[in-house]
Amino acid sequence: MRPAGSMAKKELVDKGVKRIEWARTHMKVLESIRERLVREQAFEGLKVGMALHTEAKTAVLALTIQEAGAEVRLTSCNPLSTDDSVAVALNEEYGLTTYAKKGQNNAEYYKSLNKVLDMGPDYVIDDGADLIFLLHTKRKEMLPKVKGANEETTTGVMRLRAMAQQGELKFPVMSVNDAYMKYLFDNRYGTGQSTMDGFMAATNLVIAGKNFVVAGYGWCGRGIAMRAKGMGADVTVCEVDPVRAIEAKLDGFAVMPMSRAVRSADIAISATGCKDVVTAEDIRAMKDGCVLANSGHFDNEISKAALLKLAKKHSKVRDSVEEFVLRDGRRVYLLAEGRLVNLAAGQGHPVEIMDMSFAIQALCLEYLDFSAQTLEPDVYDVPDYLDDRVARLKLQTMGVKIDKLSKEQQAYVRNWREGT
Repeated sequence: MRPAGSMAKKELVDKGVKRIEWARTHMKVLESIRERLVREQAFEGLKVGMALHTEAKTAVLALTIQEAGAEVRLTSCNPLSTDDSVAVALNEEYGLTTYAKKGQNNAEYYKSLNKVLDMGPDYVIDDGADLIFLLHTKRKEMLPKVKGANEETTTGVMRLRAMAQQGELKFPVMSVNDAYMKYLFDNRYGTGQSTMDGFMAATNLVIAGKNFVVAGYGWCGRGIAMRAKGMGADVTVCEVDPVRAIEAKLDGFAVMPMSRAVRSADIAISATGCKDVVTAEDIRAMKDGCVLANSGHFDNEISKAALLKLAKKHSKVRDSVEEFVLRDGRRVYLLAEGRLVNLAAGQGHPVEIMDMSFAIQALCLEYLDFSAQTLEPDVYDVPDYLDDRVARLKLQTMGVKIDKLSKEQQAYVRNWREGT
């Protein structure tokens, strides 16, 4: 008889394989790119260290890079975003070294990041810049070998641009996050849908008719506000950028400071990339039963320290839901420990959305391998032609055809002499 632990592990592997292959089946853009990369063995001999949310879509990207000839090590970029079935399946079934595990404490999380760096990577693919941060602080001995990196998310790009401005960045980094085929769809439609998925999975509460506050009106905030409005919520946006505040107002949303918005909020979700978006002052003003969640990368947008200080008791009342009972009896709920709710409580972005983002990742790794020696240490935008290639591949997979400019039209748009 097979031991119970062995059976449980096999079931976990089988579940992970099914999730990975489901994602692979629905990632047609990356599949098209993968066929060429594998045929050419484009990454042969390279070592690639990855810190991305370790779930099925990420697995397809990592396997693409491995199948194209690279040695790959993978861990998560967030302690709560790992799908354990996928991580175990990658190790046991696909032979891809993976260190991620859901629910790691801080020490375990950084131990996994360091294990990825122990391979001596030529390139890193990061989400939030923790790998890159380690390389520039505690693992400086690795820097001479690292040729470049890709960065996936807004928070990471913010950190890296600050490093570059201060002269601290030591290798070129591709800002995958700022590619049109990433942020227009991943940040807006991906975050919008997956945030609702995470909220519903955690709470099973209705959204229609609720007062719904969105902190931040970048592309992620736009997506969340759009989805909340579509589901029948009364949406208020909080912003610090005057241009984005006007845009939110003209898009039909109420706009006001967080200190006012939380007074009537049933649900408040942050998506800013900044810390202390919801403070002790805001918590004191909240109505009973307010649900707080975060879709930003780090767990510092909602002040957990303030919640603990103001609460007379707190407890876990559902998976991914903590109840904080304040001294006057009001209850405030925090989802997923204040970490990104779409992955910590949900399944992350839809497969077809990540197909575009990870197609950009694969092409940027190839671009870096061709260009890294000629690039100075800095943060670089994704070349337009890579964006265009992914867009055209996506249209093909959707069965959508578009117009082409005629030769006369092409000449016209380049001609400055023709006027009224």
